[in-house]
Amino acid sequence: MASVIFTDCSSSTAAATRFLPLRRLSVLHSHWSMPFKFSPSNHSLLRTIVANGHSPPSPSVLTAVMASATSATIIDGKSIAKQIRDEITAEISRMKDAIGVVPGLAVILVGDRKDSATYVRNKKKACESVGINSYEAHLPEDSTEQEVLKYISGFNDDPSVHGILVQLPLPSHMNEQKILNAVSIEKDVDGFHPLNIGRLICVVENPCLYQGRCYCQYCPLKNQESRGDHKTSRYHHFYVGMPNMVRGSWIKPGAVIIDVGINPVEDAKSARGYRLVGDVCYEEACKIASAITPVPGGVGPMTIAMLLSNSLSAAKRVHNFK
Repeated sequence: MASVIFTDCSSSTAAATRFLPLRRLSVLHSHWSMPFKFSPSNHSLLRTIVANGHSPPSPSVLTAVMASATSATIIDGKSIAKQIRDEITAEISRMKDAIGVVPGLAVILVGDRKDSATYVRNKKKACESVGINSYEAHLPEDSTEQEVLKYISGFNDDPSVHGILVQLPLPSHMNEQKILNAVSIEKDVDGFHPLNIGRLICVVENPCLYQGRCYCQYCPLKNQESRGDHKTSRYHHFYVGMPNMVRGSWIKPGAVIIDVGINPVEDAKSARGYRLVGDVCYEEACKIASAITPVPGGVGPMTIAMLLSNSLSAAKRVHNFK
């Protein structure tokens, strides 16, 4: 999985993760050059990390999020994602009552990767929980590109499907970009279509104006940086996909770690025979960082919540429902 280090809500990387035309959270790994401590009364920065296009989480949710059993604050993606899903559930109910339309999300899975299967299973459960119709095409590892493209074409033409997601990574014999490009831009809830990526680049120049979805006004670091009191560093994303690769010794004290890695490791104690861990060695990092997301239960629930939100937005747009 990809990991990225960014500074704060004014950096281009942070903006990129928040301002896809279809809002999907993809913030992966953050690092401030100066320590920043979370507290129940200072949780605005968390919103810039894990929220996108929604009203700020309630104080009760944030208090639960800030609960910590280690030296680092544990950023509980499940709690924040639940509030977002509740908002989505209410909107879907309102849309169904008003115009009789229920959003539909189609997921295409090729192969039998354990991490991908986990994501797809969780997405299906999440759709059911908020009232989104879920469609799934599960193809074998040795499927051809044309077989995958055929399913995409069918979902593109199906008016009951408002969002299409191709679960990545695809098998090595497939042209990933060709397949992603085949998804209709109106149904590209992952934001991987080249036109959506182009829009993202244009938005980065002035992200705070993009549809009023910027949470910069909640960030306590913004004014500090404008006064020159806060030094930041920027890094581009890099690919890891290795369990526990990022060690505690790599991390600057006080860093905020957002780990999007998801890797299966053998575990005889688990009913499935394996458990999921991130790219960051959690046991070491939680002793160094000021805040950290667990795996599972951190970024994953937020990613799915944003996917549901994008599917709802796509359905609203098609039916001009406000």
